[in-house]
Amino acid sequence: MAFITPAILEKDFSEIKNKLTFLRSRTKCVQIDFCDGIFVPNRSWPFTSGGFNDVDFRKIINEEAGLPFWQEFDFEFDLMVADAMENFDVYMKLGPKRMIFHLSAQKNISEFEHFLESLDMYVRDHTEMGLAFRPSDDLAIVSCLSHRVDFLQCMGSDNMGRQGEIFSNQALENLKTLKRDLSGVVVSVDIGVNLDNAPDILSAGADRLAVGSGIWKSPDPIEALQTFQSLV
Repeated sequence: MAFITPAILEKDFSEIKNKLTFLRSRTKCVQIDFCDGIFVPNRSWPFTSGGFNDVDFRKIINEEAGLPFWQEFDFEFDLMVADAMENFDVYMKLGPKRMIFHLSAQKNISEFEHFLESLDMYVRDHTEMGLAFRPSDDLAIVSCLSHRVDFLQCMGSDNMGRQGEIFSNQALENLKTLKRDLSGVVVSVDIGVNLDNAPDILSAGADRLAVGSGIWKSPDPIEALQTFQSLV
């Protein structure tokens, strides 16, 4: 069964809390987008307010607080950052259920593969690792790395770090190819998912849809979320 994951990309921690308040009792899993202004042009919290020195960020990683309503959500972190491997332990302190690394952020694929292989078994047992790739990325590399991760994330556009992008036809073809060639692979789709194209994306085999602007830019976000959820 497919699943809808609301995606939150915000510059202010207070806005993340507001959206999580809205999502309480309406969904279990939420994706939080981290954009560092280096790997992608845009910046999101905490990189808009001091990075790892942001006050709220420091409280969480020092275990003085948790992400808002952390008992109620499974958090999925989309790490659109240049240093996801180097700061993996820091992000883990935020308490994710899933972590998503981007293929195009990796300077050395062999080092990245070794990093995935060497992760502590306790971490792997409790946190799913995902690999995100752009429409223009080499599917052969994605396929080779697929057995090192728990799921793949098919990005709907090469333009990452912003919500409201147009979904690429190439992304749909990539999804179809992976679902055909990799037996049992779990694939999420993120960027450009809306109520018009969601049925086609699900028909192509998507297991999860990460939806940002399709919910938050709707005149009625509650109705939009419920409509997306009725599709799966």
